[in-house]
Amino acid sequence: MARSIWSGVITFGLVSVPVGLYTATEDHTVHFHQLQRGTSDRIRNRRVNERTGDEVDTGDIVKGFPVGEGEYVVVEPDELDEIAPGRSQTIDISDFVALEAIEPVYFDRTYYVAPRGKEYAKVYELLRAALAEGNKAGIATFVMRNKQYLTALRAEGDVLVLQTLHWADEVRDPGSELPELPSGRAGSGKELRMALQLVDALSGDWQPERYHDTYQEKVRELVEAKAEGQEIAVAEAPPEATNVVDLMQVLEGSLQAARSGRDGKKAAPRQTESAQRKPARTAGDGRTAKAQDRKAPPKKAGTAPARSRGRGGDGRSELRKLSKAELYQRAAEQEVAGRSKMSREELVDALAAGGRRRKTSAA
Repeated sequence: MARSIWSGVITFGLVSVPVGLYTATEDHTVHFHQLQRGTSDRIRNRRVNERTGDEVDTGDIVKGFPVGEGEYVVVEPDELDEIAPGRSQTIDISDFVALEAIEPVYFDRTYYVAPRGKEYAKVYELLRAALAEGNKAGIATFVMRNKQYLTALRAEGDVLVLQTLHWADEVRDPGSELPELPSGRAGSGKELRMALQLVDALSGDWQPERYHDTYQEKVRELVEAKAEGQEIAVAEAPPEATNVVDLMQVLEGSLQAARSGRDGKKAAPRQTESAQRKPARTAGDGRTAKAQDRKAPPKKAGTAPARSRGRGGDGRSELRKLSKAELYQRAAEQEVAGRSKMSREELVDALAAGGRRRKTSAA
């Protein structure tokens, strides 16, 4: 059973209900100890007197506000509590606002709110139901651990949720803070329509369990691999930025991949049937060669058959004159599998191989 991190009362109008505040989330980050390099010696942080170098007990530490060179106004923890009588134990709702009116940038941490006893459950449920029915958030302030918070109290299922908010002067203006922002409407009407179709093709219900922290998984794998003396796999480099000139082709390719990916069970049989209809390539000794792996790395220069190098019969020389976007477009038209992950040279190889197969079929 979780323990409350704060207890007090929620008030709205003349109504009040005693509640407890509970942490809604937990951190699963992999934590490391600090060691001195080359040893197993732990590194510890200590609170020391800057002048004497002596360690100071936590009970002997007070807060000091600098007012001059070496001069401080000393404030005791009890004094901070005394200047907020009552408020440190009260979540006083001053306004109710439409929940969707609060911009996401203002939200900070999330806490669950529960009544502090069965006798308070009816008033608690009354507030929760009112917020849920009206899709409203109760705006309030309260003090916790010597800090005042602006909060939004809202309903989520059968529970009241309190979310701390950033104060208005804490939210930065993107127009003045960011170095580069679009000066006008980006993209043509056709590009925007294609982008909207792509967004629609990739849309679905919010299912948070579908997502997980892959970086923390990699960190754990790294630790396990190093502990067992295994080789460490290096992550792939990020993709290159999309060239504006190729934007339309990239959007079309992305849309086609998204649509096929949404119905993988139907897409797989079509690919299988297509592969079965294609004639198998035969090696020189009469044995059937394995189908070309389209995800394999590009072939090195000079490894093509002599007749292809001499006459350019497979069209590689012509294909290499095309941009990657043009190659991708042709690959999409020919339904080349795995094209979205291919490099420029791999697209050339795949298209050239497709051209050879079509000539063989025609013959």
